[in-house]
Amino acid sequence: MLPSVQPGRASPPTHRVVQLLDFLAGRPTERFGISDLARRVGLSKPTCLGIVTSLTEAGYLVRDPADKTYRLGPSLITLGHRAQESMRVSPAARERLRQLSARYGATAALSGVVDDRITLLDLVAPAGVRPGVEVGQSYPFAPPVGLMFVLWDDEAERDWLRRQPTIPLRTDSERLRRVVASCRAHGYLVERQTPGGRRLYALMAGMPTDLPDELRALLGELVSDVGERVYLREENPGRGRHDIAVISAPVYDHYRRQVMVTSMHIGKPLTDSEISERARAVVAAADAVTEQLGGVKPTGWPPLSGGRAAAT
Repeated sequence: MLPSVQPGRASPPTHRVVQLLDFLAGRPTERFGISDLARRVGLSKPTCLGIVTSLTEAGYLVRDPADKTYRLGPSLITLGHRAQESMRVSPAARERLRQLSARYGATAALSGVVDDRITLLDLVAPAGVRPGVEVGQSYPFAPPVGLMFVLWDDEAERDWLRRQPTIPLRTDSERLRRVVASCRAHGYLVERQTPGGRRLYALMAGMPTDLPDELRALLGELVSDVGERVYLREENPGRGRHDIAVISAPVYDHYRRQVMVTSMHIGKPLTDSEISERARAVVAAADAVTEQLGGVKPTGWPPLSGGRAAAT
């Protein structure tokens, strides 16, 4: 998992800058004058003018001289690329996602745990497809969300299970052990698509871990068991097609630690052979990103897709 930072004392002036940038980032095609922007963000007009003037001088905003409105600027493009590089998301990794997406006409993504939140680091969708999620979107890293980040690490799994769950949960320990054993044997995780699961992720996006009791109760109606959405082929032998949500495989660093997850979002019924074929492609993409990082799969895990055995 990617390292988190320890929170320090907050800075109100910095918070106002972040607040303004977040507001504009949520409306990338719109432009705002000072008065409108100050009102919408909840700042005084002089404070807002000072912030946008500095951001414009730095290239983070662009001012239209004709109507004196502001929008996001080109320096944010460079900043975004640098942020991806700091998260070890290289152009080569994005190319792997592009190939995966083009081959199956599906959305391919790379995600990691940043500051105790699962964060989407990169994403490639087929032309004309709106994936419904955006790079930078995050979810609380707490049961039942985040299983794919702990399946391949016993200590991480125990730590994750000890976290305060986002919703009331029960844990079927025996099935969870089967899930872990199966995913480790095959090198990937397959999650089924359910109406409750779709609603869960729609509600969870961007929310804090400490949800209100009413919302926790509602979510508890959608998902009540850790790993219940996991598809295990041995539990469904030869049963036609299965509604599959996502297939994921781990990415490792040179310490053999899982640092990211490569995923392909399916969102339709697949046969067992189709699931296996796509899973092999996801593992191959994850293995390629692992190699790009100079990473190594843990001893005993399935070999890298190119045929090279896992290092010992």
